[in-house]
Amino acid sequence: MKFYPLQFEPIFKERIWGGQKLKSVLNKEIPSKTIGESWELSTVKGDVSLIANGEWKGKNVMEAINEFPNEILGTSVYLRFGMEFPLLFKYLDAREDLSIQVHPNDALAKQRHKSFGKTEMWYIMQADPHSRIIVGFKEKSNADQYLESLKNQTLLSILDDVKAKSGDVFFLETGTVHAIGAGLVVAEIQQTSDITYRLYDFDRVDADGNKRELHVDLALEAINYNTVETKKEYLKTLNQSNSVVDCPYFTTNFIPLDREMAVDKSGKSFTVYMCIEGNFEITIAETKFNYKKGDTVLMPAALKEYSINGNASVLEIYIS
Repeated sequence: MKFYPLQFEPIFKERIWGGQKLKSVLNKEIPSKTIGESWELSTVKGDVSLIANGEWKGKNVMEAINEFPNEILGTSVYLRFGMEFPLLFKYLDAREDLSIQVHPNDALAKQRHKSFGKTEMWYIMQADPHSRIIVGFKEKSNADQYLESLKNQTLLSILDDVKAKSGDVFFLETGTVHAIGAGLVVAEIQQTSDITYRLYDFDRVDADGNKRELHVDLALEAINYNTVETKKEYLKTLNQSNSVVDCPYFTTNFIPLDREMAVDKSGKSFTVYMCIEGNFEITIAETKFNYKKGDTVLMPAALKEYSINGNASVLEIYIS
């Protein structure tokens, strides 16, 4: 089998808070005016990505992994996770604030849902003036104060909010209470999980006048009531991989490109590139593959030597 960079059909998600920036900012052909998420690479049950290019076009990503697990996942990733693809990649458009929510850790998610937990990071691709995120508590809290604030409709008063601008990165460990604020387009990297406990939804109703379900009690055990520091500072040295996040679940580097850069991989993990600005190309043995802002590409682990080139900013993600 001759391996090649894989792209996928986006899985668009209607959201009560979604808008049209995935089209205007990322040039995606969204099917409605309230698309909040484009799932770029997913193996979540019921939402498994279809390969959009090359010999495997039309197959889903799990079919390819089942046939060539070491070559696609990488030897270390396959050893650790078996046939499961451990990460989920998305772009989000928050026309309105997302719900205030929290994600359980691995142990709680496994016990309750037979799922991974949901550690995640956000790269802010575009931000309207005065945009912000809600993240963690202003001061150390506890379950009683959390419940009292919900009862009194004062939850926002005990939560911290942080201004967000293009290029900012936020790393959210499980248990961190959070919400993406209105006016942001975000690239999100997370564990493969769709488990979210919704604490507060700004009393919104859907088109039928119904409020979305809240998960107040489920969240009690999942919340980290300590203060947290989520913003990540990172270097932006041209034409090299600058470390942004390095955690047990994924490593993310920031690569600002203005010329060719050689890449040499070990075969232990797949690599994913998310193009967050500009255009770039990947060259493998003189064959060129071209990408633009908003594209996401999976490099099978079997592809160890190649180069990337262009005028672009790229996120590089793998598992250490």
